[in-house]
Order: sequence, then C-alpha cells, then structure tokens
Amino acid sequence: MELLSAHNLSHSFDFMIYEGLNLTLNAGEKIAIVGVSGSGKSTILNNLSTMLAPKSGVVNILESHNIYALKAQELLHIRRYQLGIIFQAHYLFRGFDVRENLELASIVSNQPIDMELLEHFEIAHTLKQQIGELSGGQQQRLSIARVLSKKPKIIFADEPTGNLDSQTAHKVMECVFEYVATHNAGIIIATHDMHIAQMCDRIYKLENHHLHANIGLATESRTRS
Repeated sequence: MELLSAHNLSHSFDFMIYEGLNLTLNAGEKIAIVGVSGSGKSTILNNLSTMLAPKSGVVNILESHNIYALKAQELLHIRRYQLGIIFQAHYLFRGFDVRENLELASIVSNQPIDMELLEHFEIAHTLKQQIGELSGGQQQRLSIARVLSKKPKIIFADEPTGNLDSQTAHKVMECVFEYVATHNAGIIIATHDMHIAQMCDRIYKLENHHLHANIGLATESRTRS
C-alpha cells in the first residue's frame, strides 16, 4: 500500500534547496535522508509533511491527491490524525508534567495514552514529573512517545536521536521501527547518524540540490545483520 508519493518537487528560498524530487513511501517502509548540515533535509520533510508548500510539484498522502490543493481544514485533519512529526526540538509544554503533555496529544488525536509504549521508552516512571525535571534524553524520548501515541500512519522524523547517546538512540529507534512494522505505518527520517540510516530499507542522499538513491548502503547493512 502506498502511503505517500511526491512528484517533481522543488523548493528554494533565496537560493535553490532542491529540485526534481520524486519519492514514494509504502506501508511498513523506513526511509532515511542523509546529507550535510544545511543541505535542505529538514525542508524536504516540511514539504512532505504538510508544513510547507513546495515551490513546485505534487505531494499525495494516502487517498488525498495534491495535498496543497486541499482546504486548510482538510489539511489540518490529515496532519492531526494521519501524520506524526518528530522535530529536532522537543516542543514539550514546560508548565505541565509528563502525563499532562501526553494527555494533550491524547485529546487532539482521540487516542489513549499508551503505557506499554512508555515502558519501552523507559519513561513510564516519570508521569508525575515536571518537564524541567527530566534529562535531555528523557525529554527527547517523551517527545517521540507523544508523537507515536497519536497512532500516526506516516511519521516524519528530523534528527530524532540528536540528543541521545548512541546506545539509547539505537534502542529508541528500534521501538519506533517496531511501531512502524506493527501498525503497517511508514517513516521518513532526516539524520546525520549513518547507524540509524542503515537500519532503514532505503537511504537517499541530498547533494547538489538533488536526492540520490543510496540503496546499496541499506542493502549492505541488512546483509551484515
């Protein structure tokens, strides 16, 4: 099942970010986008995830064709119920405790708090703690758990493990990928971490304004494992 397709996308600000991008994401699939800082990986995620309309091209999500031709309310519905977006920053509400942060996501998505998920992320014991009392790694794990608790069909992750040590990052991404497999979802990750990228089914490199397939890297990684 095809979850997302992008056709001939391009984007620029005062200069060209990328052009001629074509990409598909299927159910159960994990895609990594790698590239140097400032190359435009985050911009691609924003264009694909309804957050920023590309300068040209078409993005289709599930049954919605050309999402940027939809009305604002229709786009909001897709963003709220079908998509999960993991940002580099935590975007947690510091005036609330952990449970209250999770409850906000629960109300928005009409999904219950997933205690099993919190156990997997090793933060179930923090429910009564204020956000400021959590370590940076705990805040990052809470941010990711909050997104997954929405039960999204498509996940966009922008450097999701940037604040985690390598061992914790690997464990967290295993939980995320388990969610993808269990719920027949899909994920697109922008990352500098090649270890995380090599856990994916396909790897693309953004270079010289174009997205280049590096399928061999993912194949090699799966062969070694």
